Amino acid sequence: MLVTDSIGELRSAVRLWKREKLKVGFVPTMGALHEGHLALIREAKKQAGRVVVSIYVNPFQFAPGEDYEEYPRDLAKDLLLCRNAGAAAVFTPDNELMYPGESYLTVEIEELSEEMCGRSRPGFFNGVVRVVNKFFNIVEPDVAVFGQKDLQQYRIIEQMVREFNHGIRLICAGIVREDDGLACSSRNLYLSDEQRRLAPSLYRSLLYITEQIEGGVYKPGLLISHQRSELEAKGFQIDYLGTYSYDLLQPADILEKGHKYLLAGAVWLGETRLIDNMILTDELTREKARPSGKRAKIFRR
Repeated sequence: MLVTDSIGELRSAVRLWKREKLKVGFVPTMGALHEGHLALIREAKKQAGRVVVSIYVNPFQFAPGEDYEEYPRDLAKDLLLCRNAGAAAVFTPDNELMYPGESYLTVEIEELSEEMCGRSRPGFFNGVVRVVNKFFNIVEPDVAVFGQKDLQQYRIIEQMVREFNHGIRLICAGIVREDDGLACSSRNLYLSDEQRRLAPSLYRSLLYITEQIEGGVYKPGLLISHQRSELEAKGFQIDYLGTYSYDLLQPADILEKGHKYLLAGAVWLGETRLIDNMILTDELTREKARPSGKRAKIFRR
């Protein structure tokens, strides 16, 4: 496995693979890898002959006062996990390489970043687009794999690929969960034992709301309000919890047949921010800690 912090060395390897008619997959990460990241690498392996993983904690994805300095870092462990998952190369740039000199250009995001995480973390997705655009230009992959847990991020990158004409096929891989339903996240390491016990409550709230929607509820406002109260009673601080249109990520109070929606939430448990979501469609594959594959009609009115 190639491990490099050189753009030239990585590009040389990618060009060699492409001369050998091999497709190149790409999985961008900020390190502190867990089973969710490894699932993305394995999915990329299914789609491409060679997989590049980036490990880089991007400072422009952190607002002042957020956990940039404290974000967990363990490069030696991450490299071992990448090797075992089948990565062909790991790109480990530093800030000087990624952002040399003064920057004069930025990208503004309209509408897609107005709600959900974009509302509470202004500028966050500008940082995401900035670094992913750089990675796409450096790696020039054929396919890139992202996780559904960060669905707003995926939708914005999907739009970026379309508008900037990147010749890259994107894949959104499903959420990987612990046995109790908690979505895998690097920040789960921050949780105390008691907080870890409570943390799956967000998933259970989303699952309960989804089950009611499956049963015919198409105005979920009262359900969501009740679940907010339940979570707050357990000690959670709610950032957001609601249903959103899948295309524009705008609040959706009424779920209409034939449309695709996102049920999503972000909460604080102590100093730890947790996010989770479920995609709602007319033919809903209901997500569980261990997916059952059961399909059911929703939005019956």
